[in-house]
Amino acid sequence: HFVYCGKECSIDFEDSQLASSLTCALIAHHATNLADTLSSELGILSKSDPILITTLQKVPRGTNGGCSLTGLGCSMLGGSLIGFGAYLIDTLSGLDARPIACILFGTILGTTGSIIDSVLGATLQVTYFDEEKKVISANSLKRNAKKIAGMDILSNTQVNLVSVMMTSALGFCIGPLFFR
Repeated sequence: HFVYCGKECSIDFEDSQLASSLTCALIAHHATNLADTLSSELGILSKSDPILITTLQKVPRGTNGGCSLTGLGCSMLGGSLIGFGAYLIDTLSGLDARPIACILFGTILGTTGSIIDSVLGATLQVTYFDEEKKVISANSLKRNAKKIAGMDILSNTQVNLVSVMMTSALGFCIGPLFFR
């Protein structure tokens, strides 16, 4: 951001298109990371069983691409926290900031990024269930492991990278819809 645009400035697409787009991409990046982390780590605490985002069938907790309302709520919370944080940092830095636009942008892009991550995880990241130990595994070497979702194309790290890149690009492109 600094290399291309110089000092930090407010999100203002009329005055600084590139700087504002890069800032929106950065917010989308962090919103996706926190939204996905909270949905994964706290979503497993849901009282209801998750469903696979691609088939809507119940799956064991921890399945890549498994979703619950609790996880979705946590995802929205993560995105909104990043949006609020962006607003707070800009305000404390003396920049003009729009709280509703920042929080709404963070919430929507974080949740979208988390959903993209779930779709990629359900389709391009393999998940096995060890019938004997009753645990999720990314490894099929165990005799009792049964494949329950995905193809063995991307690792978890690669799924995270692709979802963050896609959401960052989306944030770069649609920022003006929120901040005009």
